[in-house]
Amino acid sequence: MKVIFMGTPEFSVGTLEALIEAGHEVVLAVTQPDKPKGRGGKMQYPPVKETALKYDIPVYQPKKIREEACIEELRKYQADIMVVIAFGQILPQAILDMTPYGCVNVHASLLPKYRGAAPIQWAVINGEKVSGVTTMQMDAGLDTGDMLLKTEVVLDEKETGGSLHDKLAEAGARLCVETLKGLEAHAITPEKQGESPTEYARMLDKSLGKIDWTRPAEEIERLIRGLNPWPSAYTDWTGKTMKIWEAQVISQEEAKAAQQQETAKPGTVVKVEKDGFLVQTGKDLLKVCALQSPGKKRMDAGAFLRGYTMEAGEKLGSEG
Repeated sequence: MKVIFMGTPEFSVGTLEALIEAGHEVVLAVTQPDKPKGRGGKMQYPPVKETALKYDIPVYQPKKIREEACIEELRKYQADIMVVIAFGQILPQAILDMTPYGCVNVHASLLPKYRGAAPIQWAVINGEKVSGVTTMQMDAGLDTGDMLLKTEVVLDEKETGGSLHDKLAEAGARLCVETLKGLEAHAITPEKQGESPTEYARMLDKSLGKIDWTRPAEEIERLIRGLNPWPSAYTDWTGKTMKIWEAQVISQEEAKAAQQQETAKPGTVVKVEKDGFLVQTGKDLLKVCALQSPGKKRMDAGAFLRGYTMEAGEKLGSEG
């Protein structure tokens, strides 16, 4: 098929490469404009642009895809289908209807679950045991189009947002190739979506990572994994921001067996061990196993405790 590929971040790259390897003719890669990065403000290409240039595929970077000039530009390529994966702009109906096979989206959840911008991280944060990828025929709604194919991915016990991202990117690439093959053979029956059983997977921001120690340890531990590597979970310690990268839930029963105090307020360090420290939460204890203090690299908690003094009774998190 002649394909216009629309995507921007690293998550999209594997699918672009899989389409090329499967023999499809990618006639154009549409991606977001270059952005300045770092202190020097040097312009950086989106990952999809870097990949497209490597394969000598023309690149188009419209600021607003809805503009008539952009729509006319896409028409010139007379593509059979458009493949959209994490592009970052809402497509107008004129583009959705432009090609014979329409626009196929690769979405990182088992729709209708987790419609929205951050389905991968919210699956981890919410404690899902299984996630996956869905290909769908795009319509005017937000992730509401008819479903084409699905594939499931089981989450590991210590799954992070980053590790699930990589698994779903790989699964999505395979599923997209399978979907185009099925569409071309008229072997796929689109399926309507029902109501979503989950909240909209809203975009992540740094404020989401602030740990509320009154929440149960199990919830906090999932938050830490879901926001790893970005934007990361964090707390306040001695007036500075401490990022927490890895933690372990210690049940109240285990705490009692270890003769820990039960009256500590949430956020209180109740015990300091060689390889970590235990913090009281709203339910159970959380053992911090890996962290990062300002200006330092990520380190295991044991290494941190060899360089810093932390004692039982200290408080994490800001008051109020």
